Amino acid sequence: MTQAIPTGVLVRHQAALAKGEFLIQQCGDCQQHIYFPREMCPHCGSAAVNFVKPSGQGTVYSVTTVRRKPAEGGDYNVSLIDLDEGVRLMSRVDNLAPDAVKIGQRVMARVLLKDDQGMVVFDAMAGGAA
Repeated sequence: MTQAIPTGVLVRHQAALAKGEFLIQQCGDCQQHIYFPREMCPHCGSAAVNFVKPSGQGTVYSVTTVRRKPAEGGDYNVSLIDLDEGVRLMSRVDNLAPDAVKIGQRVMARVLLKDDQGMVVFDAMAGGAA
């Protein structure tokens, strides 16, 4: 029995992340940006969606601190980030203490590689709030 090789937009997205590349989609018809990847544009229904490289810059929309014991890895933040392209994603701001992340703070995306998997995280940018 031959095992099927996974395909589709999510596989392509994960493969790009594993190479250290952060991509979002843009609809070729209505020009809206899309994230999380989909087969069709949620704005106009078009199948003409393509992966594009975003600027990576965004703004913290919301943040919460998750408390953990130091033995379990310590506290971390969970942040909703609005990319300048108009999409929102959940991640974390990695270069600040969890309590130092503020709503309105400008951030820059980067891909964190761990165990051959890529994950989008953000770093606070100099200059503070938008």
